[in-house]
This record gives sequence, structure tokens and C-alpha cells, in this order.
Amino acid sequence: MRSRLQRGLTVTMLWLLLAQFLLGMAVNLFVGIPAAHPGAAAHNYFGGLLAGIAWSIAHGPLLLALHAALGLALAAGSLALASGVLALRPRRALPATLVGWAGVTGAAFNGGSFVNYGHDVSSLLMATGFAIAATCYVIALVGLLRAGDPA
Repeated sequence: MRSRLQRGLTVTMLWLLLAQFLLGMAVNLFVGIPAAHPGAAAHNYFGGLLAGIAWSIAHGPLLLALHAALGLALAAGSLALASGVLALRPRRALPATLVGWAGVTGAAFNGGSFVNYGHDVSSLLMATGFAIAATCYVIALVGLLRAGDPA
């Protein structure tokens, strides 16, 4: 039963990653992020990151707010997925879920960096994190299907 829950969460993460990627493309094409907002050009990276994300969700343009909020949900979901797979036997999907978590986390940090500093490389790294996470979650899903009870 636990395996079935983890498969469902993995599929959900894949759909949410796709939605996040599409929202990110829309933000990239249609949203201008103001140069002056809480967290912009912060000297303290982590403090600025928190301020920038909070501003994005509470006061940013709608597409940016949705993108940032979904990013937080993905970060929580990726951690929940890796934690849940850790409890499964066999743990064939664990490496993929851990690397997927790292991809989501890397994308999230670079998203905050993009909002605060506006460097194009941050956008590239967000897309790279997405690609890593999506690939890993497909691999994890295959591992969970092989290890779990019948679908």
C-alpha cells in the first residue's frame, strides 16, 4: 500500500513539475520583475532569498506568485517523496528521488536568485533543475513499479 502511495506522489510530482515549467516559461515571456522589491540585490543571500520569495507570492505579478508558490509546494513534495521512499523496502527508487530532490532544490534556489539578481544563468539553472528532477522521477517511478504491489 505504501508503494502505491509513493507511485501516486511521484506521478503528481511529474505533473506539478510540468505545470511549473510552463508557468516559468510564461513568467519569462510575459512578466517584468521590478528592480526594486524586498530581497532585490540583497547582500545577505539567504535573507534576501526569503524576502524575495515572500514578496513574489504576496505582492508579485500573478504568474510569478503562482510560480513561486508552486515552487514551494514542489520543494515540500520532493522532500516528502524522498522521505517516503526511504521507508520502503527495497529502496530501489531512493537514489533517483534524492537526486530529484536536489534538482528541485537547486531550481528553487536559482528561482529566488533570478528574482533578486536577474542573472540569466539562474534561469538556465532553474530549467536544468527541472530536467534533472523530471528525469529522476521517471526513473523512480519505474523503480517503484518494479518494487511495489500490483497497480
